[in-house]
Amino acid sequence: MNISIELQKLGIAHQCVGNGNFNFETLGLIQSNTGKSICTFIDDEKFIKDIPDHASVILIKEELKEALQDNNCCIVESPRIAFFQLHNSLCASQMYIRETTKTEIGANCKISKLACIADRNVKIGNNVKIEEFVSIKENVTIGDNCTIHAGTVIGGEGFEFKRDKDAILNVLHAGGVCIGENVEIQYNVCIDKAVYPWDDTVIENYVKIDNLVHIAHAVKVDAGTMIVANSGIGGRTVIGKNSWIGFNATVKNGLKIGSNARVNMGAVVTKDVPNNGHVSGNFAIPHNQFIQHIKNISGGGLL
Repeated sequence: MNISIELQKLGIAHQCVGNGNFNFETLGLIQSNTGKSICTFIDDEKFIKDIPDHASVILIKEELKEALQDNNCCIVESPRIAFFQLHNSLCASQMYIRETTKTEIGANCKISKLACIADRNVKIGNNVKIEEFVSIKENVTIGDNCTIHAGTVIGGEGFEFKRDKDAILNVLHAGGVCIGENVEIQYNVCIDKAVYPWDDTVIENYVKIDNLVHIAHAVKVDAGTMIVANSGIGGRTVIGKNSWIGFNATVKNGLKIGSNARVNMGAVVTKDVPNNGHVSGNFAIPHNQFIQHIKNISGGGLL
């Protein structure tokens, strides 16, 4: 695909500067690891240092032209909006989205007649139990021996909107959800699919997810982690193995929660948590500091 041709189709004014090769295979954010050449965008100079080698063309503002003179760039009025308009447009192209396949369901599955499973691009393994009023959207893979309880939605559109002057642009989701083996998802959980066609929201083996949990697009949850009821995990967050996300916790988008980490109940996490780290509070801090703070304000005793 050629960036100039695609922007012309959308009627977006642009100027390409560079060595003349403005082709790309897919779209992705600066930090995306796609294995393909990408078109991305930069609207702040602080991200220039993070440009990956596989970024073949970058949408930029005029004022960044000098700083990025060694890259293939396309100057537009609003790089972020142009990028997501381009993504939405390409979602109608077979060159961009995933190949269409017929839905496959494995052996010995127990699927309620009141469940709704998309006719295409779903693959369900063996010995899977899916209860009533579960909705499985396109681009979802579920491994063996999983249990999905009533009311859960897997593979839905995420909450991704961009303000464009007086309008709001809805960003389409072309990625998927990949669930490993021996996963249990309890009642009324929402797991959104990823934005880009090369990407998945991933729930690894033996993960357990409690009631009313929201897992946003492109989150990666490693094996053996447990996420307790009413928690919200922001998009692109990565959670390590055997971690614990406590009741009613909130994890900001794009964070890294290490392996064997513990996010205690009610925590509002705005920074990365290291391996074996324990955090509490709003905003969350290391748990020992939080307990000491409580002792200080309560005269030496816990509330």
